[in-house]
Formats: sequence, C-alpha cells, structure tokens
Amino acid sequence: MKALCEAAGVERSKVFPHNLRSLFARSFYGSCHDVVRLADVLGHSSIETTRIYLMSTGKEYLRQLDKLGLVQ
Repeated sequence: MKALCEAAGVERSKVFPHNLRSLFARSFYGSCHDVVRLADVLGHSSIETTRIYLMSTGKEYLRQLDKLGLVQ
C-alpha cells in the first residue's frame, strides 16, 4: 500500500489498511444506505461498531445543509 500511495497522490503518512477499510465502509454505505448489511460485510456483531465508520464531521453536516438551499 505504501508503494502505491505515491502514484495515487496520497500522503504516505495516511496510508494504513484501516483507512482503506474506512473508505470501503463509507463507499458501501453511500451506495446502499443499509447499515445492517454493512455490519455483516465488515464482520461486526454490533451496529454501534459499524456506526463509528459512518460518523460525519460538522463540516460534512454543514455541506449537506447548504445543498438543501433552505437558508440563504
């Protein structure tokens, strides 16, 4: 993974297997919006463990609210 990060333009310090797992979890959830199925795929026995991968930052929430266009 460290060898591939340079070609992908990703900082070496950010390349870890767990980051790839997190990216997969967010991408999978983004396509199916099914946290139960995602928990099964990741091998989690608890949905709460899976939810850790899906937590959003305040910036992400603000971006989503801006997309709604309800506040000018």
